[in-house]
Amino acid sequence: MTSLAQAVGDGLTVTRRNLIKVKRVPDLIVFATLSPIMFVLLFVYVFGSAIPIPGISYAEFLLPGILAQTVIFGSTITGASIAEDIQKGLIDRFRSLPMSRSAVLVGRTAADVGLNSISIVVMVITGLIVGWRIHSSVGEAIAGFALLLLFAYAFSWVMATVGLMVRTPEVVNNASFIVIFPLTFIANTFVPTNNFPPVLKAIADWNPVSAVVASVRQLFGNVPPGLPVSDAWSLQHPIVYSLIWAAVLLIVFVPVSVRLYQRTASR
Repeated sequence: MTSLAQAVGDGLTVTRRNLIKVKRVPDLIVFATLSPIMFVLLFVYVFGSAIPIPGISYAEFLLPGILAQTVIFGSTITGASIAEDIQKGLIDRFRSLPMSRSAVLVGRTAADVGLNSISIVVMVITGLIVGWRIHSSVGEAIAGFALLLLFAYAFSWVMATVGLMVRTPEVVNNASFIVIFPLTFIANTFVPTNNFPPVLKAIADWNPVSAVVASVRQLFGNVPPGLPVSDAWSLQHPIVYSLIWAAVLLIVFVPVSVRLYQRTASR
């Protein structure tokens, strides 16, 4: 067996192990989906009436943003799970086995793609109930969901790196909130950025989350007609900019995570 085939096989085995673990702890998926549902209901019914979006309903403007926020927050499960495995000594047992060095991390991040897929299905059903609709073709809609999962997968490697660097899962959760909240709120996730102060607007325009949200809105046909589009290159070409960011995150954080994994000891 070649080293690549062995790495793929080991990665699939660890992915299966993580998915079985989720099946045995249903609370994880329940609470992972309840949070985004709560966000949809709060924003649509509490804030929606105060945030007019000309041309489309607020639910249609909001759902692409909520979907992006949900899959990015889902990546924190990667970091917390890895930190927990290290804390319990499980990583040391994995490293004692004749398996690929990257299998544990590949299996963890791949399993979280499955979790994010479940969250997206729940969010789509919730969105359809509150009035969200897709106005594009089937192919464009599939491309939108694929882009969300790709960016979330790339970001999960960032959180895997965090999980390997901290001492407890609780630290991952606290650190992720400090990073992900500004990342998803200083963006076009919930409101148009036209009225942001100049400095915040510049940050939002080049924020990769804004590009992902703008891409998904475009692919779902949820772009408000007549809403001014930023002159920033990132939002003029949001799909290309999102793909560049996903590639950069993978190129930087996959090797960094694997190297940290080799050096990490039980805590």
